Amino acid sequence: MPIKASELILNPDGSVYHLNLRPEHIAKTIITVGDPDRVDSVTKYFDDVHFSTRKREFHTQTGTYKGKAITVISTGIGTDNIDIVLNELDALVNIDLDKREIKSNLTSLDIIRIGTSGSIQETIPIDSFVVSEFAAGFDSLLHFYDSAHCQHFDVSEALKKHTQWFDKKSDPYVVKCSERLFTHLSSIQTITGFTATNVGFYGPQGRVLRLGIQDPKLNDRLADFDFNGLTISNLEMETAGIYGIAKLLGHNAVSMNAIIANRVTGEFTEKAETVVDSLIAYTLEKIKDLK
Repeated sequence: MPIKASELILNPDGSVYHLNLRPEHIAKTIITVGDPDRVDSVTKYFDDVHFSTRKREFHTQTGTYKGKAITVISTGIGTDNIDIVLNELDALVNIDLDKREIKSNLTSLDIIRIGTSGSIQETIPIDSFVVSEFAAGFDSLLHFYDSAHCQHFDVSEALKKHTQWFDKKSDPYVVKCSERLFTHLSSIQTITGFTATNVGFYGPQGRVLRLGIQDPKLNDRLADFDFNGLTISNLEMETAGIYGIAKLLGHNAVSMNAIIANRVTGEFTEKAETVVDSLIAYTLEKIKDLK
């Protein structure tokens, strides 16, 4: 049965509703960035850019880097946007948009996030690169899907117990990245991480300006968490959503984090753009040989 127009919304030109993309506009290797302006920071290294579009916070460019076809797309901030971006990217490759039917042969995308993050471990310095092997989502995104089979409940239950998790908050969910992408993008230049994905930048990450927070000790408890050697390394706002939705849809995902702050020492890098640019260059060199 065809998917209803209210469920899969298309623009008059046949492109998917939010991203303004058609199937021919994207490559099978996708780089996601949060900031729409950061798309140009990635594609400045490309041999060519043959497609570009921008709608809302979603800025997309597709081209080649040393012969490798790559699409770069901005997601904006937060896992609510990740829900839109990953579902619509999947629709582009796995749904016949004319017939509104799921294809019999499904395509698996490689999705690599390049973003900024803050460390909660003193041993993970500013200006370093963290590759997220696991991610814990403190949002509720994955709980809206049939997702039990992709979660690591033993880790999330231990995390709830250790942090004395407030029961009015959404249960954390824990998801692992693509083993293949993790292996390919890791090196002596990177640190293996367990990333916590938060629902906000201020209170949810323990920052206090004028508002008090429910649990002032949460970051300390997160930093002290240890599940058979698995410790939480950094905080950001998209990785767990990317891992969860990608895994459910049969895509591969990994998150590359430029550490621009250390919440333990109170440091913030003086060269954020340089650090991010170095991570972009590193990631492109790694994925150009991705098979």
